[in-house]
Amino acid sequence: MANGYPEGSKRAQGDWHERRAERFLLDRGLILITRNFQCKLGEIDLIMRTGHTLVFIEVRYRKHRHFGGAAASVTPAKQQRLRRAALSYLQVKGLNESSQSCRFDLVACDGDDINWIPNAF
Repeated sequence: MANGYPEGSKRAQGDWHERRAERFLLDRGLILITRNFQCKLGEIDLIMRTGHTLVFIEVRYRKHRHFGGAAASVTPAKQQRLRRAALSYLQVKGLNESSQSCRFDLVACDGDDINWIPNAF
């Protein structure tokens, strides 16, 4: 068991890095709203709040920075799925994008490094 998660289990690794990112953001003053929001349009790893802004957070992990690392793995198609899932979340909560300030952040975990990118896309 390296880094606290079982080797060979991608889901366990993903969960471990999502919790790590969550702790990182909580330490920086964000407030957790929900984890792993799922709808037919996609999944949002973390939804948090800072002030009056809802923050939809994608957590990406790559063991190495080869091929651009974790940040480069968020393709335009993935960004579109996240936007659609966020709109679904807002609708479920009776909110809309014109009345609720929102942003999309990325937490890129490359090996042991964490890089938080507010307003990533």
